Amino acid sequence: MTSSPDESLLQRFTTEASKGHPNLRPRDASTLILLDRSGPEPKVLMGKRHEGHVFMPGRYVFPGGRIDPADRKMPVAAPLDPRAEQKLMLNIRRPSVGKARAFALTAVRETFEETGLLLGSKSQEPAAKADEAWSAFVESNIRPDLSTMHFIARAVTPPRRARRYDTRFFTADITAIAHKVDGKVGPDAELVDLVWLPLSQIKQRIELMAITELVLRDLQGLLEKGFSHDLPVPYYHVVSGRRVRDFL
Repeated sequence: MTSSPDESLLQRFTTEASKGHPNLRPRDASTLILLDRSGPEPKVLMGKRHEGHVFMPGRYVFPGGRIDPADRKMPVAAPLDPRAEQKLMLNIRRPSVGKARAFALTAVRETFEETGLLLGSKSQEPAAKADEAWSAFVESNIRPDLSTMHFIARAVTPPRRARRYDTRFFTADITAIAHKVDGKVGPDAELVDLVWLPLSQIKQRIELMAITELVLRDLQGLLEKGFSHDLPVPYYHVVSGRRVRDFL
């Protein structure tokens, strides 16, 4: 029997990374897929990683990274949709609304650090004090607006990899961009280039990691079904040595 495209991708994701490492506990991380739906077809923003990186050198990825303790403290303009909060609190240790919010804020902060784009809205209140990691938002008097974000997927790196992450994938529309700081992308930066790519053409134009391709397929399906917070969120992880897709 021929395996389905999704089954083939799941198998590829299980085997494409190097093995033989200690079985590390995955680190919490978040990433953001920026969407431009102003034209006839949705486009997504992707960045090319520097060739000098140990992790995924030269690959096209979405902005993202590990949670910082400061992400729990940053004031927001509006909270996450309660349905997204509930899904973010499933299958984790010590679930809380604060932790769910931190996942989303990590995606916003990492997007700024890697692209220079600040997502949120101008605050009518005096600038709030914040950790250095959020200083650009404070200086611009911008607070993240989590109500504009969708939680669309979660993926845990398989065991025995050099680095393991438990990553939450979010989306936000391009209209959520409140400000841009130049100089974050370039030959000596984490991302050397940014490109907006039509969702249906990404696979034909660049080489994708298996999990990236899976999440983009999920995103396409969510958009086709109306992009509601009520839709189930795919959850990629390993069960009994086999990569599976469950739903939150």
